[in-house]
Amino acid sequence: MAPVLPGFDYLRVPVADGVSLNAAVAGSGSPVVLLHGFPQTHLMWRHVAADLTADHTVICPDLRGYGASDKPAEAGRETYSKRTMAADIVALARALGHERFALAGHDRGALVAFRAGLDHPAAISHLACLDVLPTLDMWEVMHGAGAAVGFHLYLMAQPPGLPEQMIGASADAFFGHFLDVWTVDHGAIPADVRAAYLDACRTAVPSIVADYRASAGIDVDHDRADREAGNRLRMPVTVLQQDWGAALGYDAVALWGAWAPDLVHTTVKCGHFMAEEDPAGVAGALRALLTR
Repeated sequence: MAPVLPGFDYLRVPVADGVSLNAAVAGSGSPVVLLHGFPQTHLMWRHVAADLTADHTVICPDLRGYGASDKPAEAGRETYSKRTMAADIVALARALGHERFALAGHDRGALVAFRAGLDHPAAISHLACLDVLPTLDMWEVMHGAGAAVGFHLYLMAQPPGLPEQMIGASADAFFGHFLDVWTVDHGAIPADVRAAYLDACRTAVPSIVADYRASAGIDVDHDRADREAGNRLRMPVTVLQQDWGAALGYDAVALWGAWAPDLVHTTVKCGHFMAEEDPAGVAGALRALLTR
């Protein structure tokens, strides 16, 4: 049986035409929505979510295209744009009775959270982004041999067909590679959780590729339009990030500061999957954010 978040109620919530999200909900108090990254599901928040339920309503969905949420076919550039996925999350919160909420995302979920903060500032009270750069900045700093760490970004940016075929032919090896090389403490992702991640990804190759394809196209367009218009994140923002700047030649604090005037940026010592490798540190950072 697939693992679940103990003590959480599981709901299927319609958020758009033909699209419902799987969401785990528990706790009481001001709402906090936690968005997972790649190649994971809402289970990545299991430790942090349990901590936050002591004094918050915690909502952990699977993103559109991931986990047990619906996976619509890629009908156009908007299907998996972060704008569309962010609208899903706002609709989810509203369906659960929350017009305004704090939002934290890791990896892909952080890009959805970033877009939600720009598109729905009245709905997002506080914003946390874990171990990403905004999409436009990411593509601008990736160059030369250092960009090899992001080979999957370039593979999944290709037109439909080849990336889905290549990844689908060896899905466990492909997705398992990232769970291995991005982790410092391999015990942080136990065997049953790892198996659940691989099972979820194995059945979601087209939608995961579509999510990444959008980040090489329409998501860049949306970010560039906001940058040119001078749009910024109006809420308090916390960013937790590994120090990739030295390798890739960028100043993460400066890049994030251009988007977030009210920014706390912290460099972490653990691996990419920080909510699993350092859940106490992540929960503490989120609690500190919620007091700002």
